[in-house]
Parts: sequence; C-alpha cells; structure tokens
Amino acid sequence: MKIALLVGTFPTLSVSFILNQIKGLLDDGHEVDIYAIDGRPEDVSKVHPIVKEYKLLDRTYYPPERPQNDGWRWLKLLGLLLVNLDKNPLVLLQLIDKTRFGKEAKYQRLLYKAIPFLNRKSYDIIHCQFGIFGIMALAFRDIGIINGKILTTFRGYDISKYLQKRGDRVYDRLFEQGDFFLTNCDYFRQRAIQIGGDENKIRVLGSGIDCHKFAFTPRYFPADGRVRIVSIGRLIEKKGIEYGIRAIAQLAQVYPNLEYNIIGDGLLKEDFSNLIAELGVGHIVNLLGWKQQEELVKILDKSHILIAPSVTAADGNQDAPVNTLKEAMAMGLPVIGTLHGGIPELIENGISGFLVPERDPDAIAQNVSYLIEHPELWQSMGQAGRTLVEQKYDMYKLNQELLEIYQQLLNSNLPQPQFSTQSVEAGSSVFITTV
Repeated sequence: MKIALLVGTFPTLSVSFILNQIKGLLDDGHEVDIYAIDGRPEDVSKVHPIVKEYKLLDRTYYPPERPQNDGWRWLKLLGLLLVNLDKNPLVLLQLIDKTRFGKEAKYQRLLYKAIPFLNRKSYDIIHCQFGIFGIMALAFRDIGIINGKILTTFRGYDISKYLQKRGDRVYDRLFEQGDFFLTNCDYFRQRAIQIGGDENKIRVLGSGIDCHKFAFTPRYFPADGRVRIVSIGRLIEKKGIEYGIRAIAQLAQVYPNLEYNIIGDGLLKEDFSNLIAELGVGHIVNLLGWKQQEELVKILDKSHILIAPSVTAADGNQDAPVNTLKEAMAMGLPVIGTLHGGIPELIENGISGFLVPERDPDAIAQNVSYLIEHPELWQSMGQAGRTLVEQKYDMYKLNQELLEIYQQLLNSNLPQPQFSTQSVEAGSSVFITTV
C-alpha cells in the first residue's frame, strides 16, 4: 500500500505513538510519505531512535516557511508557483477562495501547506493524525491535489480543546465525506459520536508501545529509603504537573527522603520553577527537561511510583491514555492517575494503581503516602499494569489491526463521498495547528 501520513510538527519526542505506527507500516513493506503540516521542530538535537533507524527525515515533506508580512507572503508564493509550473500548481489557486476556505484562504495558509503535495497525488490511504488534518485533507482532495481514502484519527486536543474553540459543528463535513475514523480511547469515540459522527464508522484503536523495550522489573522499597517518584509530559496545563508538585510538597513534610523527577518541557517551565522555589522543595523536585527514550528508560528503571495528574485545561484540552503512562506500567511501576479523559481506561483503580479527582493534590498525596506505607503492593500492582499494557497496547498487535483496517477500507463497498463545490461552513475552514 501507498500511505500518506498527515501530522503536525515532526519529528518530536512526544509523538512516539505515530512513530510506532510508521515503524510497523515500513516493517510490513508499505510505502509511507510523511507530511509535517506544522513544519520542523525548533530543536532537533533529541529525536526518537526510530527517526534515525528508519531514516524518516528522508520520507518527510515540509511546507515552505510562510512570511508574516502579507506582501512578502504573496511574493514568495508567486515564486513557489513559478518554480512548480511543471506540476500544475494553478489548481492550488482554488485554495485562496475565501468563500470556501475563509481565513485560511485570506492568509494563504492552505496554499503554503499544499505545496508539498504537488506531484505526489495518489495514495491508497491518507491517514490524518488529528481531526484538523482530516479537514485539510478533504480540502486538498476536493481540488484534486491528493487522492485516496481519508482515515482520520482523533487523539486528544482535536476532539476536546478544538471543539471548545470552534464549536461542535466543526467536523460536520469531515464526518459526511471522510471514509473512516479512529479514536485512541472510547472516551473520545463517544465524544465524536455526540457531535455527529456515525458510530458505525468510528473505531477505537489505542496507541501502542513496544513492550520489549520497557522491561518489567518488580519494585521493592529501596534500601536507602529514598522513594523516587516520576511524572512525564509536556509542561502545559493539561498535564496537571502543578498538582503533582503540590502533592509532593505536602509529603515532603512527612517523608523528607523523597525524590520527584519531572520529565518534559513546555510553556509552564518557569511557572513550575517558581512554584518549586515558593514551596521550598527545590532539593526534592527536579525539572529534567525532555529525555530520549534510552534516558527515559533509565530514569523509570530507578523509579518506584509514577504520577499522571492530567486535568481538563481551561481551553478544554484533554488527554487520552498517554504512552508514557503505559511505558511506566510496562516497566512495573504502580501509578496514580486522575479521573480524566481516557486515563480510567488504562488504570484499574486499586489493581494497577489509583485514580483520584482532577486538581486534587491532597488526594494525590494521600495515595502516594498509602503506597509508601504499603510497599508490599508495588509488585502486584506493577504486574497488573504490565499485563494490561501487553494485552491492550502492544504496538505489534495494534499495528496489525491498523493494517487490517486499511485493507478493509480499501476493499469496502461503501459509497464514495459526494464532493461538494459549495461554500464550506466557516467553522470547517479554520485549521488550528498549534497545540
């Protein structure tokens, strides 16, 4: 099969779930092109090993950088069109029709993002990783610069934050004309159905991990008494790291020999640094920044408990069962998560860990304290977590399931969508590509 993957910024350490799918497709002999709609990350000093091993940058296409000045944007765009005259770029001019594509046409955003698709027209599957790229793929298919079955995966912010910003009707056209849909948890599948998706065309396919790379180790109370706790995620509101810090600050008064390592980076790093100083726990809480997979495994291997304190952000952003939580469970760590998004589908309360309300540092502290006082539970909880991850989130099983979905989609007798030449609703024409 020839497959186009539409993603955001690529490559980044936070998209291991997509990298695992790409690995599976390439291993099975399929042709994969990656379209990084939001361009390259600013820092490429640390990338996932799969990126280098499979030379994924050679398969990745980026849109040209779009100048901020309106005049320069048009001049550069004219040059791009002239350079690509042999690829019939005049069809792209449809993308500046403001009656169809609204602000995206006015500011030429769609046109710039369409440039990499010239001369790469036909695919068996166009897999859009996030709903916003499904909308974009429909626009590109409408004007004829890309062809293929459009499969859209909803993963988190696109079915939470984006809806709060753009309204529940934003995916109406995508649901009508898209060929099939996936969600990474049942929580988001139900949300997609609530806003108009056909339940017969929406299936749950979790994000997988390579369990072989996260060796299970039973956890025991450390001989030196230093209990090491860890959280992993971008330093943004949705990840709830603030409440992990506040919980540890409470516990430090009773257990001064704790260590809390936070792996990740983001907009709230300075805020968290200030909070750590304010609470007087700089000797316990460490902001470690992003880590490559090998570094992450080493830190998890030395840790005893993981906290995943995700919350619903003010802008509506929510989490699915995140891969870093699965990785910790695969390695045998008992975990504490929140009653949030898709996380309860991953953590079995009282079996592989504990679930607590959102934004409740007291509840986090109480459950961490309980685990510290009952280390005899660590082994059984860790084993339960490993078993669940192997059963539900093994990437090799899930990649095979994805291939079966692709094949079923190609072989299906479902009627082809009837493409409309009428104006697109304003909500459907706006693409938010910054999370």
